[in-house]
Amino acid sequence: MAHPLIPQIIDIATPVAATLGLDVVGAVFHTNQSPPILRVDIRNLQEDTGLEDCERMSRALEAALDLADIIPDTYVLEISSPGISRSLTSDREFISFKGFAVVVSTSEPYEGKKEWQGLLVRRDDTAVYINQKGRAIAIPQALVTRVQLDEQR
Repeated sequence: MAHPLIPQIIDIATPVAATLGLDVVGAVFHTNQSPPILRVDIRNLQEDTGLEDCERMSRALEAALDLADIIPDTYVLEISSPGISRSLTSDREFISFKGFAVVVSTSEPYEGKKEWQGLLVRRDDTAVYINQKGRAIAIPQALVTRVQLDEQR
């Protein structure tokens, strides 16, 4: 379960990232650490995300979070890039990675398989659609646990 401050943090981080030509991919607040660690994942919209992007975002977001004063205690801010091996979660990612090779994992076997590989076609409320060697496959959304870019292809 996500930390209750995550929506506010993303609301603060998103416009900060946009001014830097970056996109916020996600955020996690690890409160079981001492001090707690707030990790915000970013992506450069124009090129591969680099260390410089993480540094620029760190400085800008730190100032914005200090100004908002929503995290009362000491914490460590980490800015990182999720890399190419990440799971697709947002509608924007499903649109951006249309045609890319993906691995779709299901909670229980669908047509005898718990893992499907193919080219991403789209996602809607009912299914994730992939193309497997010219064959269209609709995997029911209720069974899908993860859609991840396939690094092997």
